Amino acid sequence: MYNYTDFDEAFVRSRVSQFRAQVERRIDGSLTEDEFKPLRLMNGLYLQLHAYMLRVAIPYGTISARQMRQLAYIADTWDKGYGHFTTRQNIQYNWPALKDVPDMLEALADVQMHAIQTSGNTIRNVTSDHFAGAAGDEVADPRPYAELLRQWSTDHPEFQFLPRKFKIAVTGAEADRAVIRSHDIGLQLLEQNGERGFKVIIGGGLGRTPMIGKVVRDFLPEADLLPYCEAIVHVYNTLGRRDNKYKARIKITVHENGIDTMRELIEARFAEIRPEFSGVDQELLAAIKAQFATPALREGDTAAYDSAYATDPVFRAWADTNLTAHRKPDHAIVTISIKAHGKTPGDATSDQMRLMAELAEEYAHGELRISHEQNVILPHVHKGDLPAIHAALSAAGLGTANIGLASDIIACPGMDYCALATARSIPIAQEIATRVDELKIEHEVGELKIKISGCINACGHHHVGHIGILGLDRAGVENYQVTLGGDHTETAAVGTRMGPGFSADEIVPAIERLMLAYLDLRSEKSETFLQTFRRLGDAPFKAALYPESEARNAA
Repeated sequence: MYNYTDFDEAFVRSRVSQFRAQVERRIDGSLTEDEFKPLRLMNGLYLQLHAYMLRVAIPYGTISARQMRQLAYIADTWDKGYGHFTTRQNIQYNWPALKDVPDMLEALADVQMHAIQTSGNTIRNVTSDHFAGAAGDEVADPRPYAELLRQWSTDHPEFQFLPRKFKIAVTGAEADRAVIRSHDIGLQLLEQNGERGFKVIIGGGLGRTPMIGKVVRDFLPEADLLPYCEAIVHVYNTLGRRDNKYKARIKITVHENGIDTMRELIEARFAEIRPEFSGVDQELLAAIKAQFATPALREGDTAAYDSAYATDPVFRAWADTNLTAHRKPDHAIVTISIKAHGKTPGDATSDQMRLMAELAEEYAHGELRISHEQNVILPHVHKGDLPAIHAALSAAGLGTANIGLASDIIACPGMDYCALATARSIPIAQEIATRVDELKIEHEVGELKIKISGCINACGHHHVGHIGILGLDRAGVENYQVTLGGDHTETAAVGTRMGPGFSADEIVPAIERLMLAYLDLRSEKSETFLQTFRRLGDAPFKAALYPESEARNAA
């Protein structure tokens, strides 16, 4: 993984020192909150419903065991003993005192981490496939390109005051595990005629106006990545609306101007600036790539795994859901669920973080990943070590066998923390997961992506959930709308709203009816919820959601 240069180290330390002075001025009253706000946002500090919240960048989701252990230390020292992993592959601390934030940033800098550009109208944390470098289906590891983009975008003088926040995602495979079509820029690595390059997608995004991104370049040579991305952001910075923050994202710019006009403007700007890129960026990329070499994966038999799989049904259930094929057949990619039934999705205690760090050091070459689905990954694990890993995880409440199933729910913090939220998300997720566990049907239901947002900003990605839930305020009462048929993968789609919303007491039974209806409607056991919905359309699912309406219509 990437290691800081002397420049990186000095840059981050300088920002910490600068922010420490700004915090001191805010505390002594020299700065008002309005004056302090843009300064704190530049350093990832939000003012939430009850307290400040610090959002820490985990670039492209890659983190070392040492860094994970430091996150646990920060949680214990300056927060309430836990952290919340997000859909942007970040971690958030929800209860820091303002006076302590500079010390938290200093502790992050000690392990080559920071909170720079995790908020504000700038280019945010660059995200990537959480299986990068381990998956067998990728053209190449996308993380070096994500790191190049991170360095290019950090404190880029032209792009610090964009019309709105800007998000980039990179994947190295055709299978989209990075939700690239819901990003401002989505990049998919390709090879054409022996040349490596990218499919470039722009204008994706969720929120008030969900849109799937459009292809602006079918193939962009690798060497053109930075100047082309710079051209895209330049055109957006020029055309993007600043009169209405709800219409300021690039998705609206693309919609209002059309993809053809955007392509013409981007290509024209690209032609202007391409000669300015002398090749230094490619030299930097080569140096970055060298830091992402695959670790020395050990040889050995898989007898321990084979025996456990054959004789232990609990281990077998976990292996079937939480393991993904590694490009080396005697290895596996392990996804650690931090979605135990009834727990807060994405939350990990400091003890759990330390255990994951220990397991990474002992069994996974000291490396972990954070997924956009709010789980943690050990990317390179020999199969012979899997029974020991499973036993350790189970003892710590991290052995839940539910990855990709109904209780593996994405949920934003909602009204329990967020000042923008209009309804609670966390309790609904907890109640759904608990009910699924009571019914013992989630393995029968199989792959099902439930995503919950506590407001229209869609931080829980509800628009692209197979079942999406949006919490709203209706005359002071929480109301939950249901969308069906969303998809965040290479066949991306925005879900269809089904009808009237449900109260907090009604939403869990409604989701239960959907799952039971699916089991009756699927053509065979291998047909997923999404496939069944696409085959039959929404009518039978609406009937399950609103049985009273169906009864009235029948009468």
